[in-house]
Amino acid sequence: MGKRSRPRIGGLTSHWSTGRRIAFLAAVLTVLLAGAGLAAYLTTGGGRGSAPAAKPSASAPTASPGTTTPASGTATGTVSPPPRLSDPLAYGRAAAVMLWSYDTRATTRDQQLAGMHAWMTTETKYTDWTSIQSQVPDPLLWSRMRDQAQYATATVSQSRFPSAFKQALAEDPAALTEAYIYAVTVTGKQTIAWKDAKGGAENRSVTLAVQCRPSADCALVAIAPNTAP
Repeated sequence: MGKRSRPRIGGLTSHWSTGRRIAFLAAVLTVLLAGAGLAAYLTTGGGRGSAPAAKPSASAPTASPGTTTPASGTATGTVSPPPRLSDPLAYGRAAAVMLWSYDTRATTRDQQLAGMHAWMTTETKYTDWTSIQSQVPDPLLWSRMRDQAQYATATVSQSRFPSAFKQALAEDPAALTEAYIYAVTVTGKQTIAWKDAKGGAENRSVTLAVQCRPSADCALVAIAPNTAP
Protein backbone atom coordinates (compact mmCIF):
# COMPACT_ATOMS: atom_id res chain seq x y z
CA MET A 1 0.00 0.00 0.00
CA GLY A 2 1.47 3.37 -1.01
CA LYS A 3 1.92 6.28 1.29
CA ARG A 4 -0.79 8.36 -0.32
CA SER A 5 -3.56 5.84 0.40
CA ARG A 6 -2.61 4.82 3.92
CA PRO A 7 -5.31 5.17 6.58
CA ARG A 8 -4.42 6.30 10.07
CA ILE A 9 -5.95 7.21 13.37
CA GLY A 10 -5.14 9.65 16.11
CA GLY A 11 -5.86 13.07 14.56
CA LEU A 12 -8.70 15.55 15.00
CA THR A 13 -11.37 14.29 12.60
CA SER A 14 -14.42 15.91 11.10
CA HIS A 15 -16.73 13.43 12.86
CA TRP A 16 -17.00 15.85 15.78
CA SER A 17 -18.17 19.03 14.09
CA THR A 18 -17.05 22.50 15.10
CA GLY A 19 -20.50 23.27 16.47
CA ARG A 20 -20.62 20.14 18.60
CA ARG A 21 -17.11 20.73 19.95
CA ILE A 22 -17.97 24.28 20.94
CA ALA A 23 -21.27 23.17 22.49
CA PHE A 24 -19.45 20.53 24.51
CA LEU A 25 -16.83 22.93 25.77
CA ALA A 26 -19.49 25.48 26.60
CA ALA A 27 -21.28 22.91 28.76
CA VAL A 28 -18.25 21.33 30.39
CA LEU A 29 -16.01 24.35 30.92
CA THR A 30 -18.60 26.91 31.98
CA VAL A 31 -17.48 26.44 35.57
CA LEU A 32 -13.90 26.84 34.40
CA LEU A 33 -13.99 29.77 32.05
CA ALA A 34 -16.57 32.21 33.33
CA GLY A 35 -17.79 35.30 31.54
CA ALA A 36 -15.32 36.88 29.15
CA GLY A 37 -12.81 34.12 29.79
CA LEU A 38 -15.16 31.50 28.39
CA ALA A 39 -15.96 33.60 25.36
CA ALA A 40 -12.28 34.15 24.67
CA TYR A 41 -11.51 30.45 25.02
CA LEU A 42 -14.23 29.33 22.67
CA THR A 43 -13.58 31.96 20.01
CA THR A 44 -9.77 31.89 19.94
CA GLY A 45 -9.11 29.26 17.27
CA GLY A 46 -11.96 27.06 18.54
CA GLY A 47 -12.79 24.16 16.27
CA ARG A 48 -9.69 24.41 14.08
CA GLY A 49 -8.02 21.03 14.39
CA SER A 50 -4.49 20.16 13.31
CA ALA A 51 -3.52 17.38 10.91
CA PRO A 52 -6.98 15.88 10.24
CA ALA A 53 -7.09 12.11 10.12
CA ALA A 54 -7.63 10.39 6.82
CA LYS A 55 -11.27 9.51 6.22
CA PRO A 56 -12.57 6.11 5.12
CA SER A 57 -13.34 5.77 1.44
CA ALA A 58 -16.84 6.67 0.30
CA SER A 59 -17.70 2.98 -0.08
CA ALA A 60 -16.67 2.08 3.45
CA PRO A 61 -19.46 1.99 6.03
CA THR A 62 -18.84 4.43 8.87
CA ALA A 63 -19.53 3.46 12.45
CA SER A 64 -21.98 5.77 14.18
CA PRO A 65 -19.97 7.73 16.75
CA GLY A 66 -21.12 7.57 20.33
CA THR A 67 -23.08 4.34 19.94
CA THR A 68 -20.44 1.90 21.14
CA THR A 69 -19.26 1.68 24.71
CA PRO A 70 -16.89 -1.25 25.25
CA ALA A 71 -17.98 -3.76 27.84
CA SER A 72 -16.10 -3.86 31.11
CA GLY A 73 -13.34 -6.45 31.19
CA THR A 74 -12.80 -6.57 27.43
CA ALA A 75 -9.21 -7.35 26.47
CA THR A 76 -7.44 -4.26 25.24
CA GLY A 77 -4.66 -5.70 23.08
CA THR A 78 -1.71 -3.36 22.79
CA VAL A 79 -3.43 -0.22 24.13
CA SER A 80 -1.53 1.02 27.15
CA PRO A 81 -3.48 1.28 30.42
CA PRO A 82 -4.08 4.73 31.91
CA PRO A 83 -1.27 5.88 34.21
CA ARG A 84 -1.92 6.96 37.78
CA LEU A 85 -1.03 10.64 37.56
CA SER A 86 -2.23 13.78 39.30
CA ASP A 87 -0.52 16.25 36.94
CA PRO A 88 -2.77 17.25 34.00
CA LEU A 89 0.22 18.09 31.78
CA ALA A 90 1.79 14.69 32.36
CA TYR A 91 -1.53 12.93 31.85
CA GLY A 92 -2.13 14.89 28.67
CA ARG A 93 1.22 13.73 27.31
CA ALA A 94 0.43 10.11 28.11
CA ALA A 95 -3.07 10.37 26.65
CA ALA A 96 -1.77 11.85 23.40
CA VAL A 97 0.70 8.99 23.00
CA MET A 98 -2.16 6.55 23.58
CA LEU A 99 -4.38 8.28 21.01
CA TRP A 100 -1.64 8.38 18.38
CA SER A 101 -0.55 4.74 18.88
CA TYR A 102 -2.12 1.53 17.63
CA ASP A 103 -1.18 -1.90 16.30
CA THR A 104 -3.66 -3.60 14.00
CA ARG A 105 -1.42 -6.68 13.91
CA ALA A 106 -2.20 -7.56 17.52
CA THR A 107 -5.25 -5.49 18.46
CA THR A 108 -8.81 -5.71 17.20
CA ARG A 109 -10.92 -2.61 16.73
CA ASP A 110 -13.06 -3.55 19.75
CA GLN A 111 -9.93 -3.95 21.84
CA GLN A 112 -8.69 -0.55 20.68
CA LEU A 113 -11.96 1.05 21.75
CA ALA A 114 -11.99 -0.77 25.08
CA GLY A 115 -8.44 0.30 25.83
CA MET A 116 -9.19 3.92 24.98
CA HIS A 117 -12.39 3.88 27.04
CA ALA A 118 -10.40 2.90 30.13
CA TRP A 119 -8.77 6.36 30.05
CA MET A 120 -12.10 8.21 30.29
CA THR A 121 -13.49 9.93 33.37
CA THR A 122 -16.34 8.04 34.98
CA GLU A 123 -18.22 11.29 35.59
CA THR A 124 -20.83 11.05 32.85
CA LYS A 125 -21.81 14.68 33.38
CA TYR A 126 -18.56 15.70 31.70
CA THR A 127 -17.28 12.81 29.61
CA ASP A 128 -17.52 12.93 25.82
CA TRP A 129 -16.71 9.43 24.60
CA THR A 130 -17.86 10.36 21.08
CA SER A 131 -14.89 12.67 20.54
CA ILE A 132 -12.45 9.89 21.49
CA GLN A 133 -14.25 7.03 19.74
CA SER A 134 -14.34 8.98 16.49
CA GLN A 135 -10.54 8.67 16.28
CA VAL A 136 -10.89 4.97 15.43
CA PRO A 137 -11.68 4.03 11.81
CA ASP A 138 -14.82 2.07 10.99
CA PRO A 139 -14.61 -1.76 11.04
CA LEU A 140 -13.99 -2.14 7.31
CA LEU A 141 -11.15 0.35 7.25
CA TRP A 142 -9.62 -1.19 10.38
CA SER A 143 -9.65 -4.60 8.64
CA ARG A 144 -7.88 -3.10 5.63
CA MET A 145 -5.26 -1.58 7.92
CA ARG A 146 -4.82 -4.99 9.53
CA ASP A 147 -4.36 -6.59 6.11
CA GLN A 148 -1.43 -4.21 5.65
CA ALA A 149 -0.06 -4.97 9.15
CA GLN A 150 -0.27 -1.27 9.95
CA TYR A 151 0.84 0.10 13.29
CA ALA A 152 1.84 3.45 14.77
CA THR A 153 4.02 4.70 17.59
CA ALA A 154 4.22 8.21 19.02
CA THR A 155 6.49 10.55 20.89
CA VAL A 156 5.61 13.81 22.64
CA SER A 157 7.72 16.93 22.55
CA GLN A 158 5.61 19.31 24.66
CA SER A 159 2.45 19.72 26.70
CA ARG A 160 1.15 23.09 27.88
CA PHE A 161 -1.89 24.99 29.04
CA PRO A 162 -3.20 27.21 26.20
CA SER A 163 -2.83 30.92 26.89
CA ALA A 164 -6.59 31.54 26.78
CA PHE A 165 -7.09 28.85 29.41
CA LYS A 166 -4.41 30.34 31.68
CA GLN A 167 -5.85 33.81 31.26
CA ALA A 168 -9.36 32.66 32.14
CA LEU A 169 -8.11 30.92 35.27
CA ALA A 170 -6.11 34.00 36.27
CA GLU A 171 -9.31 36.06 36.02
CA ASP A 172 -11.34 33.58 38.06
CA PRO A 173 -9.17 30.99 39.89
CA ALA A 174 -12.13 29.58 41.83
CA ALA A 175 -13.87 28.53 38.62
CA LEU A 176 -11.69 25.42 38.43
CA THR A 177 -12.88 23.95 41.70
CA GLU A 178 -16.14 22.39 40.50
CA ALA A 179 -15.13 20.14 37.62
CA TYR A 180 -11.31 20.36 37.82
CA ILE A 181 -11.06 20.10 34.03
CA TYR A 182 -7.94 21.44 32.36
CA ALA A 183 -7.25 22.22 28.72
CA VAL A 184 -3.92 20.67 27.68
CA THR A 185 -2.35 21.13 24.25
CA VAL A 186 0.12 18.40 23.30
CA THR A 187 2.51 18.35 20.35
CA GLY A 188 4.58 15.44 19.14
CA LYS A 189 5.21 13.04 16.29
CA GLN A 190 3.41 9.92 15.04
CA THR A 191 5.37 7.28 13.14
CA ILE A 192 3.32 4.90 10.99
CA ALA A 193 4.56 1.67 9.42
CA TRP A 194 3.10 -1.23 7.45
CA LYS A 195 4.31 -4.32 5.66
CA ASP A 196 7.01 -4.23 2.99
CA ALA A 197 8.97 -1.82 5.22
CA LYS A 198 6.85 1.15 4.20
CA GLY A 199 5.94 4.01 6.49
CA GLY A 200 6.32 7.63 7.40
CA ALA A 201 6.14 10.17 10.21
CA GLU A 202 4.04 13.26 10.83
CA ASN A 203 3.99 16.04 13.39
CA ARG A 204 0.88 15.96 15.56
CA SER A 205 -0.99 18.38 17.79
CA VAL A 206 -4.12 17.93 19.88
CA THR A 207 -5.89 19.82 22.66
CA LEU A 208 -7.37 17.57 25.32
CA ALA A 209 -9.78 18.17 28.18
CA VAL A 210 -8.29 16.41 31.21
CA GLN A 211 -9.92 16.06 34.62
CA CYS A 212 -7.63 15.98 37.66
CA ARG A 213 -9.52 16.19 40.93
CA PRO A 214 -7.52 16.61 44.15
CA SER A 215 -6.48 13.30 45.69
CA ALA A 216 -7.61 11.40 42.60
CA ASP A 217 -5.97 10.16 39.42
CA CYS A 218 -6.42 12.21 36.27
CA ALA A 219 -8.78 11.03 33.53
CA LEU A 220 -9.53 11.96 29.95
CA VAL A 221 -12.68 13.99 29.26
CA ALA A 222 -12.60 14.79 25.55
CA ILE A 223 -10.71 16.05 22.58
CA ALA A 224 -11.25 19.79 22.71
CA PRO A 225 -10.96 22.57 20.15
CA ASN A 226 -7.51 23.99 19.64
CA THR A 227 -6.90 27.38 21.20
CA ALA A 228 -4.43 30.18 20.77
CA PRO A 229 -0.81 29.39 21.63
